[in-house]
Amino acid sequence: MWEEILKSIPVFLSSTLKFILGPTLGYGAKLHPLTTIIVTIGGMMASVVAFTYFGEWLRTKVLHRFFRNRKKFTPRNRKFVRLWKKYGLTGVAVLTPLILTPIGGTILAVSSGSPKEKIIFFMLISAVVWAVFFTVTIYFFGHQVLPDWVK
Repeated sequence: MWEEILKSIPVFLSSTLKFILGPTLGYGAKLHPLTTIIVTIGGMMASVVAFTYFGEWLRTKVLHRFFRNRKKFTPRNRKFVRLWKKYGLTGVAVLTPLILTPIGGTILAVSSGSPKEKIIFFMLISAVVWAVFFTVTIYFFGHQVLPDWVK
């Protein structure tokens, strides 16, 4: 049991930064697929909750010191606004595990002014669906697709 928990820690931590790393590292660590799904969801939701509730504080206290003179209208910011206007919170939640990182998707959702409970709910639904999909796909096709060092 302790071995399974110790193997799960890197999967959890990597899922907080990039969602797809959770199922990939879970497969590489030979974790049970259900454990991989739960830990991947937990990793994404840890960063979603942290940035939903402490994102404003981080921006004002920490990031303000490093990025004082930041342009407001950059091509990257325009892409985020276009994404938000086109898809809304549901679309951002669906795209967060695929394209955005859990941190990037949460920051985009929080900066739009959406209610915190809605952000967490939509991100949880998205995390569950994509964790099951990626884990099943990687565990089923991983031996054919992934490089040898992951197996």
